[in-house]
Amino acid sequence: MSVRIVLDTSVLVAGLRSRRGASYRLLTLLDKTEITTVISVPLVLEYEAVLRRQASELGLSEADVDDTLDYICSISEERQIHYLWRPTLPDPKDEFVLELAVEAGCRYIVTHNVADFRGAEGFGLRVVTPGQFLRDTGIGR
Repeated sequence: MSVRIVLDTSVLVAGLRSRRGASYRLLTLLDKTEITTVISVPLVLEYEAVLRRQASELGLSEADVDDTLDYICSISEERQIHYLWRPTLPDPKDEFVLELAVEAGCRYIVTHNVADFRGAEGFGLRVVTPGQFLRDTGIGR
């Protein structure tokens, strides 16, 4: 059975910045059947905005950003959010990530900003770093 996750933008950026850490390792495993990555239009728009803003420091061309976004969209399950609960989290800009994870029945939100998602556990979600996710699930061993 596949583990359903929402991948926070911080993990995408970290994985593109360095090939040494758990973020990069997780990005290389996203196309495996053990993981189902869930996206929404607002999340992809955030991915795009951040990647375009940081493209030069990540060593990415505009075409690289487009290819990265196309790849993520091609391997992910798209969901639409039809409801809003706000405020739930300390950072209101992260609410749409929580709403996506709940609507899609995810088990995990994978992020480097765990503190920003305090309160998500009330929805039955685990908020973990990429390293914790890989250790907890054993995916990629």
